Amino acid sequence: MRLPNTAHTSRPWRIHEITRDFQVEDVWALPGVGVADNFPQLVQSIASSDPSRSASVAVRTLFAIRWEVGKLLDWDTPDAGLSSRVPTLRDRLPADLREASSGPIFTALPFKSLYLIENEWAAEIANRTMHGVMHIGRIPDETGCFRAQMAVLVKPNGLLGTAYMAAIRPFRHLIVYPPMLRAMGRGDQS
Repeated sequence: MRLPNTAHTSRPWRIHEITRDFQVEDVWALPGVGVADNFPQLVQSIASSDPSRSASVAVRTLFAIRWEVGKLLDWDTPDAGLSSRVPTLRDRLPADLREASSGPIFTALPFKSLYLIENEWAAEIANRTMHGVMHIGRIPDETGCFRAQMAVLVKPNGLLGTAYMAAIRPFRHLIVYPPMLRAMGRGDQS
């Protein structure tokens, strides 16, 4: 379920310290409820997901098109990404977050984990269109369990990035995120 941006911005997340120049693009409630010990498992599940193996033909097709367009237009070359076109946000981390676990390694998506603490995980991506952050937050409830939410923060790269983010918004909202969240609710890895 899509949430208002304030569901992210009103919380005292550590990610706010390093993303003041980013905008909140999306906030989504992740399905299910877990106990505190399950947060690392949720994070690992997200990092090991592979949209090219999604049960949704539409998701697989959209990602295949995106990767092909990226190759054709050189959006995803090494000189367009982290530590090339833009510095990694790890350089902005306060000492305590730099010393914390960075989190899991992604198996299929070009994200890099930034930090993993007991109630937050952040990972970043950069290409010629934007510099983005995926933030997963663990929110405790009164029963000792938690729910989680995902925020997508972006810093578009000029007019190209702004146009690109606007163009893909309906696809993310209508085609990509709903089946991804359903799969997470079922415990699928894709």
